[in-house]
Amino acid sequence: MDIALNLHHQEKDYILACINKERWAQKKLYEEHYSKMMSVCLRYSNNKDDALDIMHDGFIKVYNNISKYQPGTSLSAWIHRIMVNTSIDFYRKAIRRRTEDIDEAYGLSSGGADAISQCSEKEILKAVQTLSPAYRAVFNLYVIEGYSHREIAEQLDITESTSRSNLVKARTKLKAFLAKNYIGHGE
Repeated sequence: MDIALNLHHQEKDYILACINKERWAQKKLYEEHYSKMMSVCLRYSNNKDDALDIMHDGFIKVYNNISKYQPGTSLSAWIHRIMVNTSIDFYRKAIRRRTEDIDEAYGLSSGGADAISQCSEKEILKAVQTLSPAYRAVFNLYVIEGYSHREIAEQLDITESTSRSNLVKARTKLKAFLAKNYIGHGE
């Protein structure tokens, strides 16, 4: 029981040090969460440079809003949420919204999950990064983050049907890319 209380007390001191803008605490926070948050940012970006930009912007938001964090809740989940929202902001700045034609999506299939199971994490990430920002954002929010099409529509300022259409097209493009580049080399 003492250990749990000490950990809670340590976190509180650690967060207080971040609130007071103590460099050691900010550095520790960054280093402890770098790899997990970098993978989040890579899923939303075209390349590693954009992912780094997103992550650095996200950590600035973390440092500026650390006083809003509630000790005792998951710090990692709180930072993750900021990174996702920063990625969405990055997406909004990078692209103008286009409404996609939902009729085009009806003839497309989203089958073939077995192709993905044959690929490494790096191969899948590379494939996701080939998607357009609109398709990539919807794919990540729906498949990875678990948002509904309604929530995605609100976040990205698009219609629910555009979200659905973009997801179907993203899956189709991913399947084609993976099949061409990693599964039987386009057989």
